[in-house]
This record gives sequence, C-alpha cells and structure tokens, in this order.
Amino acid sequence: MNENLLLSPEFQYFGADVFTNVYDGGRHIKMPQSIRILGFSNAEDPAIPQRHENYIFRREVLRDLLGFLRKPNNDALFITGPTGSGKTSSVCEVCARLNWPVQQLTLNSRFEFSQLTGHFTFSSQKPGEAPQMRFQYGPLAVAMKYGHVLILNEIDLADAGELAGLNDILEGRPLVLTENAAEVITPHPMFRVIATANSSGNGDATGRYVGVQLQNLAFLDRFRYLRVNYQDPKIEEELLGLVVPTMKPVLGAMVRLANEVRQLFAEGRLSLTLSTRTLVRWAQIANDFRNSPNSLEYGLERALLIRAEPEESEAIVSLCRTVFGDTWSQEISSR
Repeated sequence: MNENLLLSPEFQYFGADVFTNVYDGGRHIKMPQSIRILGFSNAEDPAIPQRHENYIFRREVLRDLLGFLRKPNNDALFITGPTGSGKTSSVCEVCARLNWPVQQLTLNSRFEFSQLTGHFTFSSQKPGEAPQMRFQYGPLAVAMKYGHVLILNEIDLADAGELAGLNDILEGRPLVLTENAAEVITPHPMFRVIATANSSGNGDATGRYVGVQLQNLAFLDRFRYLRVNYQDPKIEEELLGLVVPTMKPVLGAMVRLANEVRQLFAEGRLSLTLSTRTLVRWAQIANDFRNSPNSLEYGLERALLIRAEPEESEAIVSLCRTVFGDTWSQEISSR
C-alpha cells in the first residue's frame, strides 16, 4: 500500500471500538485497543452497506476478513459455507463499520462477464432531459475505479469460461473496456474482490446445491479461502434474543432443533437444512403469532416446512415434539 496515499483525507483509521459484539467460541471478547483498521472517511457514500448494531462477529471470521482487507497480497478471497451461515453478511457488516463501499452481484448459470464491466444504454442525466447513448459502468468497473469491495455471490453457479475474464483482474492488471473506446481502468489500491459460494469451487458431490458448477483450477488458484459455518449455539441463541426478546424461554430449544436438522442434512438424511437465516425467520413469525395456539409450528411451517417433502416435514415436526416437549403446542405468551 502506498503510504502517501493513506495520508489522503479520503481514508481514515478506525479503532477496535467499531467492533463491539465479537465472540470467540461463545465467549465475548474485546478487541485489542492498539488495533488500527484502515477504512474510508466518507460515511455518506450510498454504496456503504447498512449497519446492524446487533450483529455478532466471530473472532476467527473477523480476523481473516480484516487481514484480507488490510493486506490482500494480490489475492482475492473465496468464502465458502452452508446456506444462510453469514458469508455475505459478515463482509457487509465489516465494510459498514469501515465506511467501505461495496458492489454486489449474485451470479447464475446465465452470467456473462459483460454484466461486470458495463454496457451502453440510453439514459438522461436529469429528469426531463432527452436520453443520450451513454456507457454505464458495471460493478467491477466501479469497484476498480473507486476502491470498493466487489462481492460476487454464488460464484460457483457461473460458467467457468465466463469467470476466466476475471483472471487478469485478479492478477492486479488494469481493466480495458473495449466497448468504451478502450478505456483503461487501473485498479484502485483499496479495490478488493470477495467471492461467496456453498461449495469451494470443486463442484457439489452431495447434490444438495442444485446448479453448482465445477470451476477452473487456474481461476481458483487466485484466491485465499475462508470457511464460514453456522454460529456457536450460545451465540445463535443470543442473536435470537436480540431479535425477538419476548421468546427467550424457547430460544434454546429452537437452536437445538436447528442443529439437529443441520446434522441430519449433513448426513444426507434430509434434503434441506435450517440455516441461521431461516431460524430468525421462524422466531419472528412465531413471535408475531405468539398469542395463538401452536405458534411455534405455525412459524416453522411458513419458514421451512411448506417447502419440505411431506415425509421430511413430518420427521422434523416429530423431532420438534421431542426437543420442545409439552411446550411445542402451547402459546408462547403462556410460557
């Protein structure tokens, strides 16, 4: 990193106090006060992700993310993990606290490299003006130009041939926009590339994630890797308590049920899992209908069971009766 560049008013250093909810193995820890974390000084950029004050960071994930953002050493970062485990949210919450703008794109089997670079379109600079043909920069071009973090979600769903267009960029070379009079965009020193996926780029031998494709080895070789699993049960319960504090008496059982379902999914005995995202959704719906009979089952049906096969749904409900006992069919408000 050019030290003279860091003297620019565009950047600033943040102290450890920007990360307050940091946990290590279920135990709350404080970040060392000596830590100085580089970020941006402008807190009003619309590309900065929304900050959630109750977000809980995992020490090992936060450590790797901050290490990568500070000094990528010409690497990109590949974050892998099960669905709903917090791969993208962990990056966005870090960037939100550092005022680091983010460009995001979720890839799919029809992804084309031009979606990242940009294209010509008819547009007006102001309402009421006649539209003119202008070049609209894509998320990659914007991120390279201004030093944003580019997040490529579900990267393992994209065709390996299209992703090969990123190889030179990941090597630190400029982006040449041949469509825009061969404009050359030199990568900003703060430009970072982060990919997220359910696989590690080597395909999905389990068959649980439909559409996952095998990626090119030369492309994967340009990444460092980070695995993000589900939160520690104690942390997950605390997170639910922050979201729906009125349901604290049953949150422990909800987390236990979620981990039972995840284990059955990992063993191949269920075709779907109960992610943290789904767990929060279940708690919120059950809380909204907490004065109704069977509010827990009502919430779980709308968060998960309706999309399950009938026999799997029945198996999960049976598991719920075992985990919750008599409280499964009671009103939450009466607990």
